[in-house]
Amino acid sequence: MDHQTSGWRRPAGEVSLSEVHRSIQVSSMPGSFRRAVAFFGPGYLVAVGYMDPGNWATSLAGGSKFGYALLTVALLSNIMAIVLQSLCARLAIASGRDLAQACRDAYPKPVAMVLWLLAEVAIIATDIAEVIGTAIGLNLIFGIPLEIGVIVTALDVFLILYLQKLGFRWVEALIITLLGVIAVCFAVQIALADPDWNQVILGFAPTTEIVTNPDMLYLALGILGATVMPHNLYLHSGIVQTRAYGHSLPEKREALKFATIDSTVALMFALLVNSSILILAAATFHASGRTEIAELGEAHNLLAPLLGLAVAPTLFGIALLCCGINSTVTATLAGQIVMEGFLHIRLAPWLRRLITRGIAIIPAAGVTIWFGDSGTAQLLILTQVILSLQLSFAVFPLVMFTSDRRKMGELRAPIWLTTVAWVIAVAIAVLNVKLLIDFVA
Repeated sequence: MDHQTSGWRRPAGEVSLSEVHRSIQVSSMPGSFRRAVAFFGPGYLVAVGYMDPGNWATSLAGGSKFGYALLTVALLSNIMAIVLQSLCARLAIASGRDLAQACRDAYPKPVAMVLWLLAEVAIIATDIAEVIGTAIGLNLIFGIPLEIGVIVTALDVFLILYLQKLGFRWVEALIITLLGVIAVCFAVQIALADPDWNQVILGFAPTTEIVTNPDMLYLALGILGATVMPHNLYLHSGIVQTRAYGHSLPEKREALKFATIDSTVALMFALLVNSSILILAAATFHASGRTEIAELGEAHNLLAPLLGLAVAPTLFGIALLCCGINSTVTATLAGQIVMEGFLHIRLAPWLRRLITRGIAIIPAAGVTIWFGDSGTAQLLILTQVILSLQLSFAVFPLVMFTSDRRKMGELRAPIWLTTVAWVIAVAIAVLNVKLLIDFVA
C-alpha cells in the first residue's frame, strides 16, 4: 500500500493551488546551487505573516510600555515559528497534502468542518488586521481618510490576480521587493533612534516578570499570536508544492532540506523587522515616558518630534503600507488553500478574495467610522489575541501528522523534533488558557 494513503482515511484528492502546482522547475543538476535557488521564495511569503500590521500594534504597545523586556518573546515566538514552519514543509513534501487537505483526509467529516470554520475565523481576523494596517498606511502617506482607505484596500485583489497570471515567481518577487523596502525603512529609523544596545541585548534574555505581570503577559501573548499565525501553517504547506521536485525519496529529502533552509532564513529576517519595531518603540516612546502608545497613527505622528527628522514618519508609513499589501497577498493564498483543501470548493481567486475581504471590511469600516483611531488600535490587538486562541487547532494536527510514520513514511519527523514541537504546542495551549482566564477575570 502506498505510504501516501496508508495512514489516511481518504486517498489524496485534488492538488492545492492547481493553477501554480509544481509550476516552478527545479534544476536537474544534483546538489547544485541552482537547485537550492529554485526553493528560494515560499519562506518569504510565510515571513510576511510574521510582520503584518497586527504585529506592529502588539510590538509598538510592548516596546512603549515595557521597553526592551519583550524582545525575548519576539525571539522565542520566532524559534517556535521556525520549528512549526519546517513541519509544514515536511507534511507537504512527504504526503503531497497541505494542512487543510491533511485534516480533511485524516479526521471524520464533523471534526474537519469545525477545523475549517476555525481556520476561516483566523483568516478573517488576519484580514481585518491587514485592512486596518493598509488603510492607516494610506492615511499616513497620502492623507486618505481611514473610512475610504478601508474600501480602497479591496482593490489589491486585482494586483494579485494579475501577478498570478504572470506566474508564481512574480508574486514572490513582489513580496521580496516590498520586504526589502520595509527593511531599509527600519534600518534608517533605528539609526535615527539610536537605542541603548546594551539594553537591547539584555532584552533578549528571558525574565519571569512576563508570566507574573498580567499586562505584560497579555501583550506577550499578543506578540505570540501575531507571530505564529494559523493561516501561515496552511499557506506554507500549500505553496511549498509550487516546486516541481521529484517523487523519489532522495529528491524529497533534498526538497525538504532546501525548503527548511528557505523558511528559516526568511523567518530570521522577520525577527529582525519585528525586533526593529519593538526597539524603535522602546528607544523613542518608552525612553521619553510615553508608555501608552499602541496606535499606529499616534506612533507615526510622534516620530518626527522625538527623532527630530521629518523623514522618520514617512518611512514608518511606507513600511506599514508595504506590510499591509504583502499581508493581503498571502492571506488571499491561505484563504484559497483552506477553502479548497477542506471543502473541495474551487472558487475563482477573485471571488474568494472579495468574499473574505467583504467580511473583513465590514467590521473594520464599522469600527473606524464609529470609534476612529483608538477603536482600530483596540481591534488590531483583539484580532491578534483571537489568532493566538485559534493557533492550537492548527498546531496540534500538524504535530500529530508529522510524527506519524504511517502518514509520513520515511520522512516522519525525528524524535527530537517531534518532542520540541509537542513542547511548543502544549506551551501555546497553556498560555492561551491562562490568557482566557485573565481575560474573563
